[in-house]
Amino acid sequence: MFSGIVESAATVTRLQSDKGNLHITLKCPFTNELRIDQSVAHNGVCLTVVDIDNDEYTVTAIKETLDKSNLGLLKVGSKVNIERSMKIDGRLDGHIVQGHVDQTAVCCSVKEQDGSWYYTFSYTTDDAQKKKGYTTVEKGSVTVNGVSLTVCDSKENEFSVAIIPYTYEHTNFHQIKKGSVVNIEFDIIGKYLSKLMRL
Repeated sequence: MFSGIVESAATVTRLQSDKGNLHITLKCPFTNELRIDQSVAHNGVCLTVVDIDNDEYTVTAIKETLDKSNLGLLKVGSKVNIERSMKIDGRLDGHIVQGHVDQTAVCCSVKEQDGSWYYTFSYTTDDAQKKKGYTTVEKGSVTVNGVSLTVCDSKENEFSVAIIPYTYEHTNFHQIKKGSVVNIEFDIIGKYLSKLMRL
């Protein structure tokens, strides 16, 4: 379980394909605090630490994860938003994030406005997915590349978010531009409500 408050933007140092899997090695400021079998969100995707070597650690993404996320697009040098799982006694500063990315979205536009940035993303869903809560609502929560954000200008298959300078500088949002593919996780509460309404 995560909160969507990104701790750091780690740098990809090595990528190794292994049949349908992808081993991703990264360098981050707190590698020495990680342990084998620990869950860490990578651009919002919950992955398990499988190896630690000095200041680098490795996680493995399986084919299904690569199909549903942007992790298969990573290159050496790419920045990846990372967050360790929540502490049970900590504050929930973002919103409840499972680390189970629902799908990808494409950045339609980036607009700078008075020191902040407005990003608009589009995504495709069918009626069955919408009935499962794969949608956004005005002022609701959404996770983009693992960052907990408030939705503004929610439309069918499109939404915008406002990014403050701190988030812009300390996550990989500064690398997102028109055409970039991002991971999105819709609000789990919305998914539960959608299922209850169907029942």
